[in-house]
Amino acid sequence: MKKLVIFDLDGTLLNTIADLAQSTNYALKQLGYPTHPVEKYKFMVGNGINKLFERALPEGEKTEENILRVRKEFIPYYNLHNADDSQPYTGIPELLSELQILGIQLAVASNKYQAATQRLIEHYFPSIRFVAVFGQREGINVKPDPTIVFDILKLSNTPKEAVLYVGDSGVDMQTAANAEVEACGVTWGFRPRTELEQFNPTYLVNTAQEIKNIVTMPPHT
Repeated sequence: MKKLVIFDLDGTLLNTIADLAQSTNYALKQLGYPTHPVEKYKFMVGNGINKLFERALPEGEKTEENILRVRKEFIPYYNLHNADDSQPYTGIPELLSELQILGIQLAVASNKYQAATQRLIEHYFPSIRFVAVFGQREGINVKPDPTIVFDILKLSNTPKEAVLYVGDSGVDMQTAANAEVEACGVTWGFRPRTELEQFNPTYLVNTAQEIKNIVTMPPHT
């Protein structure tokens, strides 16, 4: 049985794409740039918000300065609107409750900036006690750098072999590989199954319930 499950946030626990798209489009519009359909954003998110803005800006406009201008418009707007249309995926609230009852430690490792990560978790999962809720923090490399996982392992005092890392993208699968923990890819998120398969995760699941089954399996002999 696993002792700790680390979850990605966007595309794994919560479907946040509409609010991310809305807020980025708002920021682009404020600065006179063209906007994008919601679906397009599924391939822009996942590497932190500065990377999202770089991808959303038109060719020839992807400068450091413009990224920061978009960020300045985005953050106050997103802080107000990050829970307008976002929803937990089917079965996720139940999964977290069941794992908590079983005494499994739970953590969040996201590339979303720290304040928004914290706020969304508190808003949508108020009764879940997470051992750590980490987003993108100042001075710490974003995933697939494994630092975020190592920080959680220290806090939870858990050996790598007792950990399951759950995410919806290639970035997540790479993060797990870089941290040398078992990866579980979810097919309901923002990225296609084929992207997950490229990184050979130990598990690929279509429902939240399957995660509980993996977590409670006896260890490999």
